[in-house]
Amino acid sequence: MQEYTVSELALRNGQDRPEIWVAYKGIIYDVTNSRLWRNGKHYQHWAGQDLTSEFELAPHTDRVFKNFPIVGKLKQE
Repeated sequence: MQEYTVSELALRNGQDRPEIWVAYKGIIYDVTNSRLWRNGKHYQHWAGQDLTSEFELAPHTDRVFKNFPIVGKLKQE
């Protein structure tokens, strides 16, 4: 599986490039086609970053990520 650095993930924020990616527990998901991630923002969350620590505040479970394609792994630096 392709690995991406935090810096590479940050570029996929819906502003710098058309891709909108987020990471959760080391896996990067492509949320580009989600209407809930338009312009790289979903409520108080921003794309292009690791959302693992923020996820405990979400009103849904991590099963939501099953709806999105996996892009790769977040490289541990």
